Amino acid sequence: MNFDIINHKTSKKRKGRKLTSDEKKMIFASIFFLTLAIVFIIIYLIKFNNVTPKKETKTKIIPQETLKIVDENSNQRPIAVMIDNNIGDEKHAGLQNSFVNYEIIVEGGLSRIMAIYKDEENTLIGPVRSSRHYFLDYALEYDAIYTHFGWSPKAEEDIKSLNVENINGMTDATPFARDKNILAPHNVFTAATKLREYFDTKGYSKTTNSWKALNYSTKEINLDKKSKNVESLKVANKVIMNYSYNQIRSYTYDENSKTYLRFMNGREHLDRETNTQLNYKNIIIMMVENTSMDSEDRQDLKTVGTGTGYYITNGYALPINWSKASRTSKTKYTLDDGVELKINDGNTFVQILPLSTNVIFE
Repeated sequence: MNFDIINHKTSKKRKGRKLTSDEKKMIFASIFFLTLAIVFIIIYLIKFNNVTPKKETKTKIIPQETLKIVDENSNQRPIAVMIDNNIGDEKHAGLQNSFVNYEIIVEGGLSRIMAIYKDEENTLIGPVRSSRHYFLDYALEYDAIYTHFGWSPKAEEDIKSLNVENINGMTDATPFARDKNILAPHNVFTAATKLREYFDTKGYSKTTNSWKALNYSTKEINLDKKSKNVESLKVANKVIMNYSYNQIRSYTYDENSKTYLRFMNGREHLDRETNTQLNYKNIIIMMVENTSMDSEDRQDLKTVGTGTGYYITNGYALPINWSKASRTSKTKYTLDDGVELKINDGNTFVQILPLSTNVIFE
């Protein structure tokens, strides 16, 4: 009988016997396949089972404070709308939803408002009125689509020469509607959604990276605590100003909401749809030279140059300086020491006043 496998318990090892060639081949084959198997096992463990697990690295996430008044991550292009301010009941639509408003004198000692909207699709804006050329200087600061219903001769000239992208209700009637219950021309209204839909027909871009004009702070600014020039601060629980002898604007500070309630000619300035009083977190006053430019008393403003004013928030007013290098450049607001003005996160009313105005703080 031939025993290829030797049982060590029953047999004694033969000394001096040479392995046959078949036995050698079998041993080499066994070693080869065993080595190959070990290699495959190691590769499998490394590749699929992560023999050496990596240490988990945790990324520390620092929450970023974002503005509430506008979306800083959005490049939605603003819309600037000219608003009639010669209405009998002092009610407007949309002035609470605009993130900034500009009020400037026009002919006859009256004033007009330009409301600017971004990241806001409010349902109603108005009443919409015609353009005056110096409002363009501030609409351009936001790269806004300028919206109006008609224009003065100088405004028409400047809109064309400055290549201001605009929507004029006199020729672009689609995004506008008249309220038949209100006497014309104080009855034209529009909506941000309607205006944005109309951009495509005009070929206007809906986005911009040049919309920032005011320097907002996510942290609350309290002028009484933060200001270096405490001696220049004024208590501003009430602010009174005038555009002419019969056009008076005033604000009263509301401690509960930390905003300023707005009045027109001593009457509460109300929202047309909600019937609630308009209120604003920030008031910026700019003193700007104005002159009459024609027989109809249309005005011209010296918007380019330098001047003074006030920043008002949280019950206090701080003197500021303004400067504007050109009609298309952004207005810079600084403190007396040259530091750039930061304003609170909230809606803002910019009152551009004649130099003759006496601003009263109480």
